Amino acid sequence: MIYKGIYHLFYQYNPLGAVWGNIVWAHATSTDLVNWRHHNHAIWPSQPSDINGCWSGSATILPSGKPIILYTGVDKENHQVQNYAVPKNLTDPFLVEWVKPPKNPLMAPTSMNQINSSSFRDPTTAWLGPDGRWRVIVGNKRNRRGIAILYRSKDFLNWNQAKRPLHSAKDTGMWECPDFFPVSISSPNGLDTSMIGSTVKHVLKLSLDDTKHDYYTIGTYNYQKDVYIPDKGSVDNDSGLRYDYGKFYASKTFFDNEKGRRVLWGWINESSSVTEDISKGWSGVQAVPRTIWLDKSGKQLVQWPAEEVEQLRMNLVDSRNKVLRGGSTLEVTGITAAQADVEISFEALDLGKAEVMDPSSTDPQVMCSEMGASVKGKVGPFGLLVLASKGLQEYTAVFFRIFKGKNKYVVLMCSDQSRFSLYSCFSSLSLSLSLNNETFVFILLFYFHLSRSSLNEENDKTTYGAFVDLDPVQEKISLRSMIDHSIVESFGGRGKSCISARVYPTLAIDDGASLHAFNYGSESIRISRLSAWSMNEAQIK
Repeated sequence: MIYKGIYHLFYQYNPLGAVWGNIVWAHATSTDLVNWRHHNHAIWPSQPSDINGCWSGSATILPSGKPIILYTGVDKENHQVQNYAVPKNLTDPFLVEWVKPPKNPLMAPTSMNQINSSSFRDPTTAWLGPDGRWRVIVGNKRNRRGIAILYRSKDFLNWNQAKRPLHSAKDTGMWECPDFFPVSISSPNGLDTSMIGSTVKHVLKLSLDDTKHDYYTIGTYNYQKDVYIPDKGSVDNDSGLRYDYGKFYASKTFFDNEKGRRVLWGWINESSSVTEDISKGWSGVQAVPRTIWLDKSGKQLVQWPAEEVEQLRMNLVDSRNKVLRGGSTLEVTGITAAQADVEISFEALDLGKAEVMDPSSTDPQVMCSEMGASVKGKVGPFGLLVLASKGLQEYTAVFFRIFKGKNKYVVLMCSDQSRFSLYSCFSSLSLSLSLNNETFVFILLFYFHLSRSSLNEENDKTTYGAFVDLDPVQEKISLRSMIDHSIVESFGGRGKSCISARVYPTLAIDDGASLHAFNYGSESIRISRLSAWSMNEAQIK
């Protein structure tokens, strides 16, 4: 949230270890979303309604300007209940002290409401209806049906459960960290959470506990009936739209009224093992804050790193109109490749050579897993090799492929940090052929080296994929990758598709890291423009 010109980030934190447990609300503030100052914990277990944990929640700014936090507490019976906390001193812009009034909890499972007490958590930012009543939703499930339970209140203290939920969907499991907010159909500017009207659509975001991914739908909020109806084609399950197709979970937006934008925060979890997390003493990071708005098509959201992040850029390297022949790479020098911000635009020189897409190929992650960066195609793969070691024994490939679909071209975006390789796939074959064909064995070994983001076999090396809704005939294919040692956040098609990855290279560290543009397809690709910056360090105190 933003209060008196200060941004506040509250996050789930374990003060006693590097892995989940002993959860409190840690608190940091910033004037620019980039440089942060930590304060004492804002909320921690201290009363019967939260003695076993202070879990996720949200902040709401009342019309008076006073902020209130709603959060899930785990009570002495291990039931999940909803509590609130308020600032002790409203004149303090840093809000370093919070108090819990004795009225807690405000919402709780009972024998009357039959709410599942083990799956009742994560209240949203509240919105004020035209009738003067506040609304808030809380994530829940009943059997396999995910539910957004709706509550109403006239005074923000006495809450009544609505007869029906805001929305629900079968076979989706527990809905964690729901988020419900309006977006403008005509402008990228953000809207206050209570905004309704004919020029507004609504977004319902859910963090599905079953898959540990964030999904969203775009639809209509009927405020007279207090129900949300997804638009036709906006899918309600784990095959639907996602904020990010990589490691990105438990996200939350807030309305920045000073800059007229909606800002998205998300948690990037680990690819390292629990043992390694304990050894290094930390796990999990916040993604770069992103501005989020409705695409002109009205069918999806668009995300872009908050403009303040650009203040960290330095030492620009700029290149234009470079042609990458099939099978070639171009090293980008003059920057710190382990900590960089890269924007690049591509043009396919002969789209007519694109491969015909298999009509049965509907899952982009499966497609990227089967056709990693080392698998040669026609128009693609082309993109960036980031966090690459000097001899390319390690790298993470972020790339595109273009296919001929039905009546249009299809653009596939992949982030390949997979442990899969042609060498490992054909290891027995390579042994039998090595007696008669040394050259063939050499080629297989070559692909083995190209397919690894890290030589550490303990890391999760899942390959991620997404389709990008753009027409390569009319538009350049753009990619922005923000690289920070173990993190790669990538934005395809000017933020239409986003993929975040965690990689822990063993060779591509600090000065041992390099950056390359590449084209492993048979058809030439033009780099219209490549701009790359070294990134300075943010100040965290």
